[in-house]
Amino acid sequence: MSAARPLTTLRTLAVIAALPLLLTACGYGSKSTDDGKQTPAAAAGAKKLSVDEVKIGYFPNLTHATALVGVQEGLFQKELGGTTIKPSTFNAGPSEIEALNAGSIDIGWIGPSPSINGYTKSDGKNLRIIGGSASGGVKLVVNPKKIKSLKDVKGKKIATPQLGNTQDVAFLNWIADQGWKVDAESGKGDVSVVRTDNKITPDAYKSVSIDGAWVPEPTASKLVAEGGKVLLDESTLWPDKKFVITNIIVSQKFLKAHPDVVEAVLRGSVKTNAWINANPDEAKAAANKALEKLSGKALPAAVIDPAWKSVQFTDDPLASTLNTEAEHAVKAGLLEKPDLKGIYDLTLLNKVLKAEGKSEIDEAGLGAE
Repeated sequence: MSAARPLTTLRTLAVIAALPLLLTACGYGSKSTDDGKQTPAAAAGAKKLSVDEVKIGYFPNLTHATALVGVQEGLFQKELGGTTIKPSTFNAGPSEIEALNAGSIDIGWIGPSPSINGYTKSDGKNLRIIGGSASGGVKLVVNPKKIKSLKDVKGKKIATPQLGNTQDVAFLNWIADQGWKVDAESGKGDVSVVRTDNKITPDAYKSVSIDGAWVPEPTASKLVAEGGKVLLDESTLWPDKKFVITNIIVSQKFLKAHPDVVEAVLRGSVKTNAWINANPDEAKAAANKALEKLSGKALPAAVIDPAWKSVQFTDDPLASTLNTEAEHAVKAGLLEKPDLKGIYDLTLLNKVLKAEGKSEIDEAGLGAE
């Protein structure tokens, strides 16, 4: 296939991927952590699948709660039987894609922009999106003393997590829809787009060096806890208020060699999402417990309670919204028009869903041949 090459702006993500560990966002920082010691051991005597171990990657934040909860509660391990699950956490889309390419992980939870970048930069040869995980959980939070309405955003300093990341693209697209102009790479224009590590965004807000931020949870709720006001929930800009924020990817090599293992992980993901949606309070506590293990500190109720409510957990990767997000990146000048045909392979997901008595999911014309 012929996939377009991302522009230099997107390639800078690999450089920005040297940021330190943080608890938020989708595609920032670079540090990865082997969390194998926190994983339930495979049951003694349980039958192994076609491989002894499956290596999964995800981020330590609420939009990746399917992975956090599934590992924490042993729901993935239950489906894998005697095959051991080895988790690693990342804080950068680029570093997780690099790990997938290097074979350091086999399956990952990751945001749409890194998925698109990884797929196009490899000419469609390195990964497939095989399932959904989360929708929503992104907000524009502002200083209510400086910004009282959407039109007041003009002329202000608004943070996004990283140049070219999912939230950065969404904000640039929203700015364009207002008729305002901003140079995508420098962030200068009618609005000053300040790329800021989510770990320090709350401090930047407190020091008044930014006037607001377009950020995912729980950073958005951390800003609200500091006196910020939610001016816009990104979900209101999308049909049915749904858009992909986290999906599941797999190495094409691993998918071809070990479909039974991929199916088991997807079965664990589907069952985890069902448990999360049926038991939101217990699931929230499990996610916070997992975060506490990873960071040494749980999120306070004032942060996790509103943050948790704004994220929807879904098996549907919302393929049509991925295509729209790619169009937004092209419109912003951050991406050459990509050929995303083949980025999805939902065959195993639909097999799992059918077995669970659930409806199959459409690939929006972007499935593999």
